[in-house]
Amino acid sequence: MAGVSSVSLASVREGLESRLPGADLALAEDLFGVLAILDSNAGLRRALTDPSRTGQDKAVLADQLIGGRVSSEAADVVRDLVSERWANARDIGDALETLAATVVISVAEQGSGVEGLEQLENELYAFVQVVASNHALQRALSETQATPESKVALGLKLVPGAGPAARLLIRQAIESPRGLKPAALVERFLELVAARQQRWIANVSVTRPLTADQFERLQSGLNGLYGRELKVNVKVDPTLIGGVRVSVGDEMVDSTVVTRLSELRRTLAG
Repeated sequence: MAGVSSVSLASVREGLESRLPGADLALAEDLFGVLAILDSNAGLRRALTDPSRTGQDKAVLADQLIGGRVSSEAADVVRDLVSERWANARDIGDALETLAATVVISVAEQGSGVEGLEQLENELYAFVQVVASNHALQRALSETQATPESKVALGLKLVPGAGPAARLLIRQAIESPRGLKPAALVERFLELVAARQQRWIANVSVTRPLTADQFERLQSGLNGLYGRELKVNVKVDPTLIGGVRVSVGDEMVDSTVVTRLSELRRTLAG
C-alpha cells in the first residue's frame, strides 16, 4: 500500500490509537466481520472508495450497511476508514484488516505490556513454524473442499496453549486468508506485532557514555514521557557533537547540535 492509501491508513491508525486502551477482542471481531462483508461485495468496495463521493456520503453508506450489526465503537472506526481517500478498492480491505489485527495485538499488550506482545509473537510464530515444516498441513489448511470450521479446528490444534488473541488471529488467517496462504497471513500479523513491540524500546544516541545516575534519570524521564516502562538502548555516537537523539517506534526526538546546525543551514539557504 502506497501513496494516498498509505497516508489514509496512517491517519485512521492514529485515530484508532485513542480507542485501544479500553478495546477488547469483540471490537476486532466486529471489524473482521465488516471486512468479510467488504471482501464479498466488489460493488460496495468501489462505492466506498469512489473519489467522486464525499467522506460524509461514504460514511452514511457505511452506516446503512452495518448499522445495528456491530458495536458503536466498531461503527465509528469504519466511518473513519471510509471517510478517507483510497487509491484502489482493494486498499480499504487491507487497511481494515490491519486495524482489526492492531486491536487484537493491543489487547495482548494490555496489562502485561511488552511481555504480552512477546507471548503473542511466540504463539503465532509457533503456528507458522509447524505449518511451514509440513506440506500436508499446508494443503489441508488451504483445501477448498473442507469446511472453514474443520480447517480452523485443525489449525488451533497446532497451538493448543495459545491465548485468545493468537487464536483469533490464527482463526482469521485460516477463514479469510484473502489471497494468501494462512501461514503467510499470520506472518503479516507477526510483522504488526513486531512493530508494536518497538513502541516499548527507546534507542538513544549520545555523544559520550552515560553515568549510572544519568542513565537512571534518562530512563525515568522517558518512562514518564511515554507512560510506560521502556527498554532503553544507549549508543555512543561522537558525530552528533552534542545533545541527544531518541527514537521510540516511529517517533524521533532529536536535540543534537548536528540537527540544529542542519536546520540553521536550511533556514539560511531558504
